[in-house]
Amino acid sequence: MQANNEAKKRIFSGIQPSGILTLGNYIGALRSWVQLQEEAEPLYCVVDLHALTVRQDPAALRRRCTDTLALLLALGLDPKKNILYCQSHVSGHSELSWLLGCFTYMGELSRMTQFKDKAQRHADNINAGLFTYPVLMAADILLYQTDLVPIGADQKQHLELTRDIAIRFNNLYGDVFTVPEAYIPKVGARIMSITDPTRKMSKSDEEASYIAILDEPEVIRRKLKRAVTDSEAAVYFDPEKKPGVSNLMSILYALTGENLEAIANRFQGKGYGDLKTEVADACVAALSPVQAEYKRIQADKAYLEQVMADGAQRASRLAFKTLSKVHKKLGLAPYKL
Repeated sequence: MQANNEAKKRIFSGIQPSGILTLGNYIGALRSWVQLQEEAEPLYCVVDLHALTVRQDPAALRRRCTDTLALLLALGLDPKKNILYCQSHVSGHSELSWLLGCFTYMGELSRMTQFKDKAQRHADNINAGLFTYPVLMAADILLYQTDLVPIGADQKQHLELTRDIAIRFNNLYGDVFTVPEAYIPKVGARIMSITDPTRKMSKSDEEASYIAILDEPEVIRRKLKRAVTDSEAAVYFDPEKKPGVSNLMSILYALTGENLEAIANRFQGKGYGDLKTEVADACVAALSPVQAEYKRIQADKAYLEQVMADGAQRASRLAFKTLSKVHKKLGLAPYKL
C-alpha cells in the first residue's frame, strides 16, 4: 500500500528524552535530517512514553523532553517542514499499541534481544511495559503510514516485528497499514566510543566514552585528549588493527570532508597528540554554532511550547485517519466527536 504521494516519502523517528545526543548521533543521522526535510515528510517524536520503562524523576523528564526538542530545532529542523512533538501528547500512540498488541504473539516479544538485555540490566524492574515496548514502537511507526524508518543495527529486530505485525493485520483486513522500510542515510559514519573503539559511541556508557553535542569546548578537548589509541604512533586507517586511530580519523573525515588517505598523508611524522588536537578543533567548530542556537531556543519557553502544541495537533490529525480505518476494520462502534 502506498499511502503517500510519490514525490515525498513519510519518515518517522523516535528520540529518547535522555537530554543527551552524541557526536555519533550527529554524524550518523542528525545532520542528514536537515536535508531530509526538503526531500521527505518527516515526523520526529520525543518518545517520553518509552522512557517510562525505567523509573524517571518527573521534573527531570519534563525538562529533558523540551531540551531534546530544543536541540532538534537547534540542529536546523524547521517546524514548518517537520512534525516535532512529544509522544504522550498524541493519545493515538497508546491506543494503537493496545490494538496491535492483540495481533502480536508472546513468543515474538520474548525473542526480542533488547528485552533480554534490559531485563538483565534492570533486574529489579522487569515490567510489562519493557516486554511490550516493541508493540508501542510498532504503533509509533504504523500510526502515520510511515514509509521509511531511520534505524541503527540495534533496532533492526524491532522494525522486522513492526513489518510482521503490519503484514499480518493487512492479510486479515486488507491494506490498512503501509509496510515500512529501513532508511539508511546517504551520508554518515559509524562513530565508536573514544574509550573503547570496538564499541559504538553510546550515551548509555560512561560519560568519558562519548562526545555529547552539548559538551563545552574544554570538555570535548579533555575527553579527546584521553581517547584510546595504540602504541604504534603511526596515523593510518585500519579499523581492525588500529580501531582508536581509525575512529579519530573517521570523525575528522565526517566533520571536515577531508578523505582518509589525505588525513593519513598529512599526519606522516606527527604524533597522536596532533591528531587528537585537530579532531577536537573540528568537533568544537562543528558543535559550537549548534550549542549557541540551542541556548537561544531553550530560553524561549513560549516558542517551544507552541512548536510542541502545533506538532501534536498535526500528528493527531494524521493519527486519527489511521485509527478511524483500524476501528472500522475491527468492528469497533463508530463515534463522532
